[in-house]
Amino acid sequence: MPEVRIIAKNFMDMVASMQAMKLDKLYENGFICEAILRSLPPLAKKYVIQMLHIDVPVAAKLLEEWVLPDGVSKHRVAIDRLVQLRVFLEAVDRKNEKTYKVNPTFQRSLQKLLVQGGTLPRESMPSNITVRLPTLENLEAYALEQWECFLLQLISPSQVEKPLNISSSLMKVFQRRILSHRDKEAPKLTESGFQFLLMDTNAQLWYIIREYISNSEERGVDAAELISFMLELSFHVIGEAYSINTLTDFQRNIINDLADLGLVKLQQGRKGSWFIPTKLATNLSMSLSDSSSRKQGFVVVETNFRVYAYSTSKLHCEILRLFSRVEYQLPNLIVGAITKESLYNAFENGITADQIVSFLQQNAHPRVAERVPSVPENVTDQQIRLWEADLNRVEMTEAHYYDEFPSRDVFEGACDCAREWNGLLWEDSKKMHMVVKTEAHHHVREFLRRQK
Repeated sequence: MPEVRIIAKNFMDMVASMQAMKLDKLYENGFICEAILRSLPPLAKKYVIQMLHIDVPVAAKLLEEWVLPDGVSKHRVAIDRLVQLRVFLEAVDRKNEKTYKVNPTFQRSLQKLLVQGGTLPRESMPSNITVRLPTLENLEAYALEQWECFLLQLISPSQVEKPLNISSSLMKVFQRRILSHRDKEAPKLTESGFQFLLMDTNAQLWYIIREYISNSEERGVDAAELISFMLELSFHVIGEAYSINTLTDFQRNIINDLADLGLVKLQQGRKGSWFIPTKLATNLSMSLSDSSSRKQGFVVVETNFRVYAYSTSKLHCEILRLFSRVEYQLPNLIVGAITKESLYNAFENGITADQIVSFLQQNAHPRVAERVPSVPENVTDQQIRLWEADLNRVEMTEAHYYDEFPSRDVFEGACDCAREWNGLLWEDSKKMHMVVKTEAHHHVREFLRRQK
């Protein structure tokens, strides 16, 4: 099973894959256009702003003159992304030369948003109606608690004290790639499931949201309408209360699901009910790198392979069990040890040494986080990585070989495209040869097709 890679552009790929008519309908919303603009590579953002008030097609050759010689490959990747999202419409003029024009619907919506400012379809409720609104600190704690409860219910329902009221059909959507089901056997974590648990919260959020949208049609939900509402939701203010009555029946069903995930908090008052967006909801319109922030760690690893986790979270305990032997648990402390047997079990379940080391480093306790290294080298290099190397002496990766590029610019552009998708395995710049992972082959092939 391929490694789970969650990055922001994967979410925008879902937008790019939509039918042209639905995509143009989506671009009638200025906030959607702003979210798309945020997701673009820096050079692509520059092109959109430069061409936003140009109503005639611009020759491809003229666009190339805007770029320095060392930026040609980035230019091609930027143009390719804009065309995929239909932000740029590609055409051929009378001289049979390629031209680009900003999608008129996207152009009008973004112009209006930037010039006149945008207003959400709903305003926050006045303070004299809402009472007992949570503080930002309490709201963040609620979101984290709800998210962890949801994850724990996915992987270990018996550990949940207060199970969430998530519909069985919705649970199946999330469990499909995280858990495997066999007749007369309890569900088990898949290889992707193990990798998913070692991700940070924002990466997990993107993964779940993508699965939620990908399987929307099975639940009789329009994916375009779902994407539109979720991106619009990301522009609401954290901690402000918004009336449930301003939502359609479709949006109310979505809000209930998002509340289970911790993206919003629902409250009921004497004069109505409302929802309060949390930080998880506002992160939906940002790139993954922008939304990720340094969180306070809780793990201390010693040179004798002992692990001390200062946490009250049952989820943290379940995650540590993936690659270590948990010996005992106190009210606010989990004590375990990294052993050869526990690591071999992790490797057999598809977890890599780099993922384990990365998890330990990213979640290092503040007392050791400033050390270099934060995790002892004898643990990371001399044991974890060494034991993995003993177990996996040869690694097979399905890939595609490319050669006979028409020019060096096309070769470098293809390499950049492969890197964008984390798919470049090897390149020979002198002979212009490259090897690309199978999962990135489609995107490189599409890039090369556009260069003809």
